Amino acid sequence: MPDKAWEVLPPEEPVRASGPGLPLGRRGRLVLAFGIALVSDALSVWLEFAPPLQWGLDAITAAVLFLILGSQWLILPALVAEAIPGLAVFPAWIFVVGSIAMWGTVKK
Repeated sequence: MPDKAWEVLPPEEPVRASGPGLPLGRRGRLVLAFGIALVSDALSVWLEFAPPLQWGLDAITAAVLFLILGSQWLILPALVAEAIPGLAVFPAWIFVVGSIAMWGTVKK
């Protein structure tokens, strides 16, 4: 296995703690999650003045990320942050997926 400086978790360690997830590899799930987070954060900026639509988008994004990445508790703080008016201009979903990609899941 080549040693890569940018890879924090070894490829054998799964990204998700539990849950079904998708039958993609670790890298495929992360690429898909980053794409969904990017689209959701871009749409959130434009839906800032329509809170019900933004909340629906954020709930769908959280559910889809749970399906892709498995049961990640790090997704819930982003859902709360996105529900606060004015914070939608910050890319919270991209930050969450990036933190999951770098550090994995929350361990006991």
